[in-house]
Amino acid sequence: MLVFHYMNSSENNTTYEQAKATIDIFLDALWMERGLSENTLQAYRGDLYSFSKYISKQSTLISEVQDTDILSYLACQGTQSARTSARRLSSLRRLYEYLVREGEMSHNPSAGIESPRLGRPLPKSLTEDEVEALLNAPDVNTRLGLRDRSMLEVLYATGVRVSELVGLRLGQVNLRQGVIRVIGKGNKERLIPLGEEAVYWLEKYQREARLNFFKSAANDVMFPSNRGKEMTRQTFWYAIKRYSINAGIGKSLSPHILRHAFATHLLNHGADLRVVQMLLGHSDISTTQIYTHVARERLKQLHGEHHPRG
Repeated sequence: MLVFHYMNSSENNTTYEQAKATIDIFLDALWMERGLSENTLQAYRGDLYSFSKYISKQSTLISEVQDTDILSYLACQGTQSARTSARRLSSLRRLYEYLVREGEMSHNPSAGIESPRLGRPLPKSLTEDEVEALLNAPDVNTRLGLRDRSMLEVLYATGVRVSELVGLRLGQVNLRQGVIRVIGKGNKERLIPLGEEAVYWLEKYQREARLNFFKSAANDVMFPSNRGKEMTRQTFWYAIKRYSINAGIGKSLSPHILRHAFATHLLNHGADLRVVQMLLGHSDISTTQIYTHVARERLKQLHGEHHPRG
């Protein structure tokens, strides 16, 4: 009995390692084709490794999987949300589309499986007064406060992703022309205007505080951490949470919420949807259209509050 158990365990490990090798090759190909971020690739890797562990326990090769295997896997994942199920199924679809394309399989076992229906929640946003309070929260008499004020101003002025903000380099910022050059998803480049306020705070920060973050030779990171290196997204997230408390904003904030505020406030003030799409770096305008719903909800709220028959 012990020998039998050992042989099964060894066989399962081999099946799992083979599956992992296939997944790693797929992810390398996906990165080459789509230029996905490391965070996106890690999400794919986590989902697919989890699936490979499941099928290895059944001694099933990844190239022998049937739709029933996928359905069983999704069903045994506990109380996962519809969004999590949809994400895992999407990861498997991508993998098996690749294996079919490479001639490793004759059909995609996930093709006939329907994704769970997802409601599309409206993104949380801030009012213009709340944004103003958040921007004024850092103590600009300190190097940290001046850096953080500059980061918040750039985030709200441009709507860049947080990963794009913390990864910003000196050569990407042109204060004379008042623009930044951002490399977004899929290595797509876009130029975004900064506006007068953001330019003012960037100039002040570079003049008075930036070099103080470097103990030895300075590098080209625009917004360095206390250690003089590129800041992590998590560090900036914690800072925003702290400033939101100081500003008395009774909402759970994330760095992404200023990106939402940027888009919503532009549309509220009459910006064209295509312009907002370009500034945000969305490849599909349907992704941007959700902000028109946010703007519409705000208009309905104002109408209800202020119209005599609202």
